[in-house]
Amino acid sequence: MTSATASRLLSGLLALLLAGCASLSPAQRTAAADVAHHARSQQIDCTRDDACAQASPLLDAARANQASATPRHRALILDNAPDALLARVHLIRSAHSRIDLQTYIFDEDDAAQLVLDELQAAAFRGVKVRLLIDQLAALRKVETLAALTALHKNFELRVYNPVLDRARLSLPMYAIAAACCWRQLNRRMHNKLLAVDGLVGIVGGRNYQDDYYDWGSDFNFRDRDLLLTGPAVDDMQTNFNAFWDAPGSIPAERLGDVARYLRDHGPPPAPHHPYHRPERVRALLDEVDDAAVLHDRFIAPALDVTGVRFIADLPRKHGQAPQEHPPGQPGTASTHLMQLIAGAREEVLLQTPYLVLSKPAQQLFRNLHHGPNPPKVKVSTNSLASTDAFIAYAMSYKYKRRYLRDFGFEIHEFKPFPADAPFELGATGAALVDETDSPAPAATPRINMRTTLRTRRLAERGLRSEPESEAGRRSPFASSGGMPVRLKRAGLRMGLHAKSMVIDDAVGVVGTHNFDPRGDTLNTESAVVIADPAFARQLAASIRRDMAPGNAWTIGRRDTSPILPGVDYSLAKVSEGLPVFDLWPSKYATSFEYVPGPDCPPTETPASPFAADFKHCNKPVGDFPEVDIGLKWLGVRLFTGFGSGLSPIL
Repeated sequence: MTSATASRLLSGLLALLLAGCASLSPAQRTAAADVAHHARSQQIDCTRDDACAQASPLLDAARANQASATPRHRALILDNAPDALLARVHLIRSAHSRIDLQTYIFDEDDAAQLVLDELQAAAFRGVKVRLLIDQLAALRKVETLAALTALHKNFELRVYNPVLDRARLSLPMYAIAAACCWRQLNRRMHNKLLAVDGLVGIVGGRNYQDDYYDWGSDFNFRDRDLLLTGPAVDDMQTNFNAFWDAPGSIPAERLGDVARYLRDHGPPPAPHHPYHRPERVRALLDEVDDAAVLHDRFIAPALDVTGVRFIADLPRKHGQAPQEHPPGQPGTASTHLMQLIAGAREEVLLQTPYLVLSKPAQQLFRNLHHGPNPPKVKVSTNSLASTDAFIAYAMSYKYKRRYLRDFGFEIHEFKPFPADAPFELGATGAALVDETDSPAPAATPRINMRTTLRTRRLAERGLRSEPESEAGRRSPFASSGGMPVRLKRAGLRMGLHAKSMVIDDAVGVVGTHNFDPRGDTLNTESAVVIADPAFARQLAASIRRDMAPGNAWTIGRRDTSPILPGVDYSLAKVSEGLPVFDLWPSKYATSFEYVPGPDCPPTETPASPFAADFKHCNKPVGDFPEVDIGLKWLGVRLFTGFGSGLSPIL
């Protein structure tokens, strides 16, 4: 190929991409929005004041609490993934007046489709539904967005911080956005919130995708949400409203790609594809209005708590009001979390999927460790075998010496096949009959749905199967590292995604912040802080379970080199400190496995890597246990050697 030919091809590709970026005129944009607005259904399937809501002991108790002279808070940790989905579906079906949902990832697989079906049904019942999604990782198809904009007068959809006047970015468009608009592209809404009737809120790490609800076929996240009732839900609602009303939250029908679709094709049908595994949807829906199930899982285990605060960033973190918040400075959520850590006296229990710390956080932990009577800092995070973010793990691998020696961290890395985790194999559908190749049943099975016209239609077409090729694709922007690495053995694996913290067994935090540079200055984040010892102890027990020897490897100092150990250590330290060329092969730390034996009884409590007898029962198993490392070793070394500058964008 001649240089002239290559130049013409490049020019043609650039022209094609720029044509895709061409903006619609205001008149064209308004005309497309009118197409959506005029197509919106006015039909209401219910005339009752409660919008034919499903009976809910959760919402009934919340209403009674709100009406009392001294409203209290009740909190429930949602560790069990199917229950986290069940709670969402139940609350959506029980809504009387409004549903507000804010999220980073909203896929179009079974779990997300179920929630989307329920939101649509709620709108047709007469409930106001507002759905706020981040541009980079929410909804795969422009057609889906166009359909939702034209669905119903009660259903509104906005896209946060869209780049290039689009709701969806293809990979070529993503490359253009990275080149022209990196600052805007790199600032994302990471908040996750579901608020129903202003009475009940759910905050935590879970997005809307199969992997977050134990419905993934080969990989699932160990995650955590908090279900909360009480006055703090008002603060959640206020924060949602701030994002909804922000200049960067754009009605989807006014974005270029959605507007073009509406102009060229008209409004598409309501978005729905048949479920890939309808049997698991039936199993969940069989419990959605079961009073005994709801009581046992969501009422009885909830705690009365005090000292509750909802902390959250605002859109001004992204420079929409730069005079109020200079870009590049820690947001509200980060500031509050660092203040909590700085006040620790006995112990900081930290759980994060990505152990990549911002410079202010590093300085905070360094000062804490070198101060008088430093608290213990115990960290639960991913191993290379369990993470879905290979690059982020490579960055944390680079700084293991710093974490152990300078910060005093006790690090426990989650295993891909934990021996004891709140995971239900049956919930994935693995233990159920696969109906993918079976004909659709003649009649819709019993599924305990309210019998409004809209929900009946969704049920009738929804509980059928689709080919697997349409069900399991992950968003290209869902994580910083893509799919997990290959392991030495096959199996249904887990990766840690929970973001939680406990201070001195007295204060518990559940939220969206990964305690990383992105959460400090780039992403907007939120969390619930509860200064209640009973709650803190319960949350601590959940985190400690993930640290147990059967569920995690402990990171400890490897045996010193028999040849010039002081020189080896010094050169490794110097190499680590370089921004590039960190290529010294010897590393300070490695992974250890607890090995039961005559003097090492089975235990649920991991030993401290700083204990004098740590290596008596804990044996080294290499830097990347369970991983079929292959060429990934080269990738890890390249990123640890040359990629430290990438840590702020991970």
